[in-house]
Formats: sequence, structure tokens, C-alpha cells
Amino acid sequence: MSRCVFTAESEADTERLGLALAGLLPDGTTVALIGSLGSGKTRLVQAIAAGFGIDRRDVVSPTFVLVQHYHGRRSLYHFDVYRLRDEAEFLDLGPEEYFESSGITLVEWADRVNDCLPPERVEIRIEPTGPTARRFELLGVGHRHERMISHDLPAALADRATRQKP
Repeated sequence: MSRCVFTAESEADTERLGLALAGLLPDGTTVALIGSLGSGKTRLVQAIAAGFGIDRRDVVSPTFVLVQHYHGRRSLYHFDVYRLRDEAEFLDLGPEEYFESSGITLVEWADRVNDCLPPERVEIRIEPTGPTARRFELLGVGHRHERMISHDLPAALADRATRQKP
């Protein structure tokens, strides 16, 4: 398992992280998003979607629909399992179909269905540290994502930071 910690001081930094991830996530990746209510899970999904050419205004928390499908340069499947009673209810949604697709699957509140997630995935733990500041801990679970999290992502974030400076 590999690990990267990213500190976002603003929503622009969260945007930078999402855009970097959009450029690096391999086809068929499942991303497990873990954080408290209002921590910024949906905001990060919006940034990743923007990186796929999907209008961020179209991306909303799927709390009542449970899963949203978005299609841009890549397909994005967005689950929110907050209101599910248990893992069986999640499995009734047929997540394996999404996990096995070439699209990117993002699961908000993933810690509630951890045993149902693919063994190879990216986990992102989000902790608010201020009104718009966040601490993101990204874990590459399984060999498929280790290099991306430990090497490629930090390099992409540094490159984006350099390009944003005046």
C-alpha cells in the first residue's frame, strides 16, 4: 500500500488535486471517499469530473438517487451510500458492474461498504482543517495504484502548482 498526503488550503487546491487525479486514474479504478458530512467529498468528485470534461454543475451528491452516471472524455459513476442500511442494500445496486467497467467509480461514504469494494482501489480520507482547508490522505490499495499514489500524483501536483504561480 502506498500513501500520499495533500494539504488543500483552498477550494482551488482541491480543484488541483481533482484535476491531477483525473489525469492519472487508470481505467476501471474504484475510488473510496471517506470523510464526515461536509468534508468535501462531492467537491472533489466535481473536480475529477471537470478533468473528464464533465460540467461540474451537473455533478451533485447522489444521496437520494444513490448512483449518478456522467459521461465526458471518460465515464464516471458516482455512488453515495450514506442512506443505505447495510452492505446487502449496496450489493442490490449491482456495483460489480461499475467496478468491472472501464469507467471511474467514486463511492462516497465508502467506509460503510468497505467489504464490498474491490481489493485494488484508491482510498481518499478527507479531514476538514478550516473553512475551505482540507487534509487529503490518499492510499493506493493493491499493486495497481501504488506507483500512481506514491510517485505520479505528487509529481503531477507539484507540476500543477508550478504552472499556477504568477
